[in-house]
Amino acid sequence: MKNKISDLRNHLFVVLEELSDPDSKYDLEKAKVIANVAQTIINSASVENQYLKIVGSSQGSGFIEEKGNDNIKTLNERN
Repeated sequence: MKNKISDLRNHLFVVLEELSDPDSKYDLEKAKVIANVAQTIINSASVENQYLKIVGSSQGSGFIEEKGNDNIKTLNERN
Protein backbone atom coordinates (compact mmCIF):
# COMPACT_ATOMS: atom_id res chain seq x y z
CA MET A 1 0.00 0.00 0.00
CA LYS A 2 1.36 3.37 -1.02
CA ASN A 3 -0.30 5.62 1.60
CA LYS A 4 0.15 4.93 5.28
CA ILE A 5 -1.49 6.26 8.41
CA SER A 6 1.62 8.39 9.03
CA ASP A 7 1.01 10.09 5.65
CA LEU A 8 -2.56 10.86 6.65
CA ARG A 9 -1.38 12.22 9.98
CA ASN A 10 1.19 14.44 8.25
CA HIS A 11 -1.38 15.81 5.79
CA LEU A 12 -3.80 16.60 8.60
CA PHE A 13 -1.12 18.44 10.57
CA VAL A 14 -0.30 20.52 7.49
CA VAL A 15 -3.97 21.51 7.25
CA LEU A 16 -4.08 22.27 10.97
CA GLU A 17 -0.97 24.46 10.74
CA GLU A 18 -2.41 26.29 7.75
CA LEU A 19 -5.71 26.89 9.56
CA SER A 20 -3.95 28.24 12.64
CA ASP A 21 -1.99 30.80 10.58
CA PRO A 22 -3.77 34.16 10.98
CA ASP A 23 -2.71 35.18 7.46
CA SER A 24 -4.00 31.98 5.90
CA LYS A 25 -6.44 32.12 3.04
CA TYR A 26 -7.26 28.44 3.52
CA ASP A 27 -10.86 27.59 2.76
CA LEU A 28 -12.66 26.34 5.85
CA GLU A 29 -15.06 24.25 3.75
CA LYS A 30 -12.11 22.51 2.12
CA ALA A 31 -10.69 21.77 5.58
CA LYS A 32 -14.03 20.24 6.61
CA VAL A 33 -14.02 18.00 3.53
CA ILE A 34 -10.45 16.91 4.29
CA ALA A 35 -11.43 16.10 7.88
CA ASN A 36 -14.44 14.08 6.72
CA VAL A 37 -12.39 12.08 4.23
CA ALA A 38 -9.72 11.48 6.86
CA GLN A 39 -12.36 10.24 9.30
CA THR A 40 -13.68 7.83 6.69
CA ILE A 41 -10.18 6.47 6.11
CA ILE A 42 -9.63 6.10 9.86
CA ASN A 43 -12.99 4.33 10.25
CA SER A 44 -12.11 1.87 7.49
CA ALA A 45 -8.77 1.14 9.18
CA SER A 46 -10.63 0.55 12.44
CA VAL A 47 -12.97 -1.94 10.75
CA GLU A 48 -9.98 -3.68 9.20
CA ASN A 49 -8.32 -3.91 12.62
CA GLN A 50 -11.48 -5.37 14.16
CA TYR A 51 -11.70 -7.91 11.35
CA LEU A 52 -8.09 -8.97 11.87
CA LYS A 53 -8.77 -9.50 15.57
CA ILE A 54 -11.84 -11.63 14.82
CA VAL A 55 -10.07 -13.86 12.29
CA GLY A 56 -6.86 -13.96 14.33
CA SER A 57 -4.66 -12.53 11.60
CA SER A 58 -1.83 -10.04 11.83
CA GLN A 59 -1.58 -9.30 8.10
CA GLY A 60 -3.48 -6.14 7.24
CA SER A 61 -3.45 -3.92 4.19
CA GLY A 62 -0.29 -2.15 5.27
CA PHE A 63 -2.05 1.15 6.00
CA ILE A 64 -1.03 0.89 9.64
CA GLU A 65 2.72 0.45 9.64
CA GLU A 66 4.08 -2.54 11.47
CA LYS A 67 6.83 -1.88 13.97
CA GLY A 68 9.20 -4.40 15.44
CA ASN A 69 7.55 -6.66 18.02
CA ASP A 70 10.19 -5.83 20.66
CA ASN A 71 8.22 -2.89 22.10
CA ILE A 72 4.71 -4.23 21.65
CA LYS A 73 2.87 -5.09 24.86
CA THR A 74 -0.46 -6.75 25.25
CA LEU A 75 -3.27 -5.00 27.06
CA ASN A 76 -2.71 -7.23 30.11
CA GLU A 77 0.98 -6.34 30.47
CA ARG A 78 2.02 -3.60 32.82
CA ASN A 79 4.35 -0.82 31.65
